[in-house]
Amino acid sequence: MSDTQRGATAGGNSPGSTASSDSAPGSDPNSVLRGKVALVTGGGRGIGRAIALALAAEGLDVAVNYRTREAEAREVAERVRARGRAGVALQADVSQQAEVTRLVQQAEKELGPISVLVNNAGSALPQNWTEITEQDWDAVVDNNLKSAFLVTQAVLPGLVARRWGRVIMISSGAAQTGGVVGVHYTSAKAGMHGMTRAYAKAVVKDGVTVNAVAPALIDTEMRVGNREARARMIPQGRLGTSEECAEAVLFCVRTPYMTGQVIHLNGGLYFG
Repeated sequence: MSDTQRGATAGGNSPGSTASSDSAPGSDPNSVLRGKVALVTGGGRGIGRAIALALAAEGLDVAVNYRTREAEAREVAERVRARGRAGVALQADVSQQAEVTRLVQQAEKELGPISVLVNNAGSALPQNWTEITEQDWDAVVDNNLKSAFLVTQAVLPGLVARRWGRVIMISSGAAQTGGVVGVHYTSAKAGMHGMTRAYAKAVVKDGVTVNAVAPALIDTEMRVGNREARARMIPQGRLGTSEECAEAVLFCVRTPYMTGQVIHLNGGLYFG
């Protein structure tokens, strides 16, 4: 790891070290998490950015994945390092197997074994069902669902081998309500919930938890429609924030007894 990538990581695990076990009830969770490595896909902006910075504040080193917006990802990695942790921005299209393999290898070479995976990468293509072509369907499902599968498949064997890990899927409230983006997007996000439960069941005895966070109407550039009109749809009268999504992710990371669950973050729009 270069000096520009390394923050002040005193007390952390060195690259290649074995992850520690979960903390006992009542102990400081930060003592367990400090020095572990997180990979956040789509971590350069919006919800992913907030998650990467929250993980760094919690004591983790962070690999910030991006597909095209390099400057934003590098800015997030710089902010991670400003918090005293190691941070690096890594380019990859996570809907492509070969690029996922390269991404995971590069992240572990730069920072050490990955312990926390946040599958946040995705895209929205607002379309009426009558407009969706096979190409549109494939693009949206690949970006939102296939990507989560590919990265999880690449990272999970290491988590199981070290008997400690957290996988968090960032899905959407659209999986519950049908949403407004399109049938392809809603289907992909609903698929993430099934994927979460299937992986959680498969590795429940291996020290790894798998959970999902399903935000609805968060104030980011991916929000569809008029901001004020969308806020009026929420019983709390406002849109959610990326930082609130990050707090839900931190809860998943800190909580070893919870797995296979979906946290619904929606200001009372619906009850999951």
